[in-house]
Amino acid sequence: MHEYLNDITQKEMSRKEFLSTLGLGLASVMGFSALLKMLGHKGFAQRPGGYGATPYGK
Repeated sequence: MHEYLNDITQKEMSRKEFLSTLGLGLASVMGFSALLKMLGHKGFAQRPGGYGATPYGK
């Protein structure tokens, strides 16, 4: 990983290439964190069961 970062930082690139690389990196980090949040979310809250949990007649 350290060598990969060194290769990226030593590579000559134009401003356009730099901004696109930076944007892609930020988008991937944001997308990855959103995916982790989605997977960790339990979804719909479960209703408690038992007497009085639902309206009468349903």
